[in-house]
Amino acid sequence: MTLFGPLHLTILASILLMAGLLVWSCRLNARRLRVMKQMLGYSLAVNEIIWWTFRYAHEGVHLRNLPLQLCDVAVWLAVAACFLDSTIVREAAYFPGLAGATMALLTPDLFSPWPTYPAIYFFLSHGGIVVAMAVIVFGGRVTFPAKAVWRQFGLILAYAALVGTFDRFSGANHMYLMRKPAGASPLDAMGPWPWYLAGGAALALILFWLLWLPVRRHSESGEPVSVRDGRAASADGSER
Repeated sequence: MTLFGPLHLTILASILLMAGLLVWSCRLNARRLRVMKQMLGYSLAVNEIIWWTFRYAHEGVHLRNLPLQLCDVAVWLAVAACFLDSTIVREAAYFPGLAGATMALLTPDLFSPWPTYPAIYFFLSHGGIVVAMAVIVFGGRVTFPAKAVWRQFGLILAYAALVGTFDRFSGANHMYLMRKPAGASPLDAMGPWPWYLAGGAALALILFWLLWLPVRRHSESGEPVSVRDGRAASADGSER
């Protein structure tokens, strides 16, 4: 697949169009929002289970193909966010999930050519995260405080440290912590290992802040705000 070629741009446009239409539809109808979240949650989960069943059936299970990539975790956080009315879960799925999936879609590192199943799965999974989080957050009018950015950035650094330690001793390259992806990526402009890790962390923080801008909280109470059943509710479930 040519980076930003006709096929790549068509896939990206399709994901954006689907996300936009579903967000618009769900903002008009609270019941539709609940149904759509459930459908997206089940779809993401089934897609993931089928993929890992397929992959392990062909590759076997070993230390280098464990589901430890950021988007491997993000997809299950997105599934949880589809079913759980939890501000912390939504926050954890939104910032790292949307940032990671967006970067993956913009610079796909495909190990199998289009239109093989692994390539199709890649776009279904990462595109599904984007669509699901758009529906949950923008369709549900969810907002986050500024501290959510720092909290999720700290958790990502902690997770990267754990995965990096595992990679160091196993020879794996989850999250590209040991070496850069084979295809083009922003990490190419950040120097050799380990310097590009600092650049990648800085890029993640910038992306988190950019993602926060459209969902920044304006309420003075400091309580998480979301829309449920057409009414604003605080984290403890009390109506406003």
